[in-house]
Amino acid sequence: MKYIFFGLSISILMSCSEANQDKPLEQLDKKSAREVVLVTETKGDSVLHITKQHIWFNGEKIADKSDTIITAKRVNTWSVGDTAQTLSEVPIYVTVQ
Repeated sequence: MKYIFFGLSISILMSCSEANQDKPLEQLDKKSAREVVLVTETKGDSVLHITKQHIWFNGEKIADKSDTIITAKRVNTWSVGDTAQTLSEVPIYVTVQ
């Protein structure tokens, strides 16, 4: 009985770990999807925050859009923070609604 319980628990753990893995982008179906790409580029003293969007519907690309926000590489603020960090190095947080 112990061996059956042990084998069953191992198989459950293995199936749970396989279900939580992310799919590579090559395997995702783009027939009807919205792809968003975030890019950060440094140009001299400026940082370009670029957002690119591609929208597919029924296998056809129906829209493309690219937006760019330009900021200074180093921002002076009144609050005390990490002065060694620049805007090209800050993390990116994404909210999907």
